[in-house]
Amino acid sequence: MSDKINILDYETVELDTDTNELVIIDQTKLPGNIEIVRLKSAQEIWDAIYLLKVRGAPAIGVAAAFGLYILATQIKADSFEGFYKEFVKNKEFLNSSRPTAVNLSWALNRMDKLACTMKEFSIDEILEALKKEAITIKEEDIAVCKAIGEYGLTLVKPGDGILTHCNAGQLATCKYGTATAPIYLGHEKGYGFKVYADETRPLLQGARLTAFELQSAGVDVTLICDNMSATVMKQGKIDAVFVGCDRVAANGDTANKIGTSVVATVAKHYNIPVYICAPTSTIDLDTPTGNEIKIEQRPDTEVTEMWYKERMAPEGVKVYNPAFDVTDHELIAGIVTENGIAYEPYTESLKRMKNI
Repeated sequence: MSDKINILDYETVELDTDTNELVIIDQTKLPGNIEIVRLKSAQEIWDAIYLLKVRGAPAIGVAAAFGLYILATQIKADSFEGFYKEFVKNKEFLNSSRPTAVNLSWALNRMDKLACTMKEFSIDEILEALKKEAITIKEEDIAVCKAIGEYGLTLVKPGDGILTHCNAGQLATCKYGTATAPIYLGHEKGYGFKVYADETRPLLQGARLTAFELQSAGVDVTLICDNMSATVMKQGKIDAVFVGCDRVAANGDTANKIGTSVVATVAKHYNIPVYICAPTSTIDLDTPTGNEIKIEQRPDTEVTEMWYKERMAPEGVKVYNPAFDVTDHELIAGIVTENGIAYEPYTESLKRMKNI
């Protein structure tokens, strides 16, 4: 390995078809250590998703699809009924790991739907089909992210300053990322973007992951604390905000990492457009507004002691630690998908994007 590690040379999520293992980068160890983890049991896969070893809505979906296939190969059953009963148990268990990211349930339901169409086939044939479907989900993610990048690139110009929050980069997908896809494609074309990455408390995905991968790619990236976004906007350093999301409601409200709504509110004040970059699989037309999105609550320790050598909050203090917040659709200039850019009214444009 060369002295300079390029995180982009690693696969975020991979299926080892020789050993039937899910292979991921343990993102909780970045940027200090690049640790590759191999997972085979239901608990290992569930823990990896819940503990954010693998994270980002698209990557979670791909990991879940691979994981469900791997668990399906371990089922001992002679009939479809027996196989499917255990298959559904595994699906529901994995689905319980994180409630906000719709790609998790989307990928698992897609695998389930396929299995349901194969009642008359042998277990071996079902397993082969499930493996191909999971691989297809990953391949589609790569193509989708590139298309998002191409559409997103039409919204900015060379030399622009771009702010991003959390990590919606390659580490959150299988390649390119969503919010970073326009940045990567623009970088390849010599656009010379100046990117500002929020550190994204409390888990620091912007500091540990976005800054790490963009720097590895040679992008001009500057890390800022979350509470500095208004300052760089006021100074005229930001021309556009690109962020990802974990769920898009039918009215265009979006759930993304906690702090996104603050960025969007401040950007609105300074007349800076905020663009949500999301595959159509993240659009949930069954959720009318952001009010119905279930927001995951994370452990207190992420706020009080994680990343610190010593606890940084008084013992016994109450902690409120929602993983996501909802950005109202009125604050969003456009939602960039692989099928094009959705604009207000989102209740109409998002339906079109889903149906293309």
